[in-house]
Parts: sequence; C-alpha cells; structure tokens
Amino acid sequence: MPENGGTLYLVATPIGNLEDVTRRALRVLAEADVVACEDTRRTRSLLEHFGIRARTLSYHEHNERERAEELARRIEGGADVALVSDAGTPGVNDPGYRLVRACAERGLRVVPVPGPTAFVAAVTASGLPTDEFYFGGFLPARAHARREKLASVKALRATLVFYETPHRIAHALADAREVLGEREAAVARELTKLHEEVARGRLSELATRFSAEGAARGEMVLVIDRDVIEDEGAAETNASVAGLVAGFEAEGLDPRAALKRAARELGLTRDEAYRRLTSERARSKA
Repeated sequence: MPENGGTLYLVATPIGNLEDVTRRALRVLAEADVVACEDTRRTRSLLEHFGIRARTLSYHEHNERERAEELARRIEGGADVALVSDAGTPGVNDPGYRLVRACAERGLRVVPVPGPTAFVAAVTASGLPTDEFYFGGFLPARAHARREKLASVKALRATLVFYETPHRIAHALADAREVLGEREAAVARELTKLHEEVARGRLSELATRFSAEGAARGEMVLVIDRDVIEDEGAAETNASVAGLVAGFEAEGLDPRAALKRAARELGLTRDEAYRRLTSERARSKA
C-alpha cells in the first residue's frame, strides 16, 4: 500500500426506500472529492435529498474503461472517490469492476461501504434456503440462451437467484419449469418500495400468475429452490409415459403425435415427456 494516494469508496445506496441509506454512506459522499455515478441526475437527486453538495462524474457501462483509468489516476494523486450505482451496491451487476481492478493494480486503498443489495434482500425474504445460493445476474434475453444458462446450473446444490425484467419474467419462469423441473420459487418485486411484494409458489404457478396482463411490474428478483418437487403419484406419472405413447400408437397415431398427446394428458412439456420416455425405455432395457 503506497504511503500517498487517496481512497476509492464503494458506497451502497438505497434500492427504493431512502431510509435504508447508512450514516456512514452519507458522510463518505459528503467528504469525497468526487462522486462517480451511473446517472448523474439520479445521484444528484439523492444527494440533494440529504443536503449533500458534491461534485459528480459519470461512470457507466459505456465509458467505464476510460473513466476507470482516469479515476484511478486521480486517486493515485490523492483524491478520494466515492463510487455509486443508480441503486444498491456498485459492482453487483453494475459498473465498478474495472475501477476496483485499476486501483488494486496500483496498490491503492479500496474501501466498501456496505448497504442494500436487491438479490440479498430477495433471498432472505423468499422463504427458501439461504445457507448456500448462486447469483447469476440477469438471465439472457433470448430463449435458447436462457435455457442453456438454466441447464448449466441445474445440478447446483444451492438456491438459484437471478434478476429479471417484467416483460420476460413469465417466459423465464416457464423456461425454468421446463429445464429445472417443478420447484418452489419466489418472485420479489419492487423491494423496499411502496408496492413491494414477494410472490411465492411453484414455478408453474408463478408462470401462470405473471403471464396475466398487468401482473408483472417493477424490478424483479427470481429465487428458485435447489430441490425438485416430488409430486404425489410421481412414480405412476413417470411410468405412464411409455404406456400412454404405446396406447396412442396402437390407436394409429404416429410416434411424434403420440408423444405430443401423452405430454398433454400428463400436463408436461413435449421435451419433458420425451426425456421421461427415453429414461423409461432405457430402464426397461437394462
């Protein structure tokens, strides 16, 4: 650690309710030589609310590479810089990594000023296990990439946590049900705000709920249990796929149509019915 040089402060700000800001955060923001922020207008509103007059400088995903070097040089020269995001903890799914890295490479002091983080609040309020969890940021927007991402974490023995948008939440829930199997889940939205809600239920139930027009609003966190639900009669359901397909084929349906009809009868997606059919046939040959 150099004898000279300033400090980079990573200052968490409220994700909704302004009462969640810490006294330490307010002091650091007031004393910093410059406050680096995603949206200067939004941060100025926060600062003005608390009567803080501070110099602000934009630091967002589009200028992060250049600004990181510029700010690191300022800190190296003795300036104290407070980094904030629009809401929550900077660096968590928001810009910040490059600046922290630049300071670390120079041996400069980096100090976290902890506070609100949406995914942590969602996990603790979900009612799902909190002893071990995986945070995956935003799920991919495209369906194929989203399913691939979900498949990559299917075997993790941890509660799964993702950020999601209102217009994609129903699709994300449906894809999670198809890829991960039926699991308990929670959708936390508008945390700490006036219309805060934590909706809990099975993935299929939540997918139906949030597919209704107007049901999905606000910033959202999706939390998914690590365990697949063993439905009553699951063994009978699993064993019946091959039997149903065979019966429909005997009635004259081709294999593809028979599988589609069996899936509909059992309330499964075609892909899930196919996986079960393949598994059953493999077991019968073993």
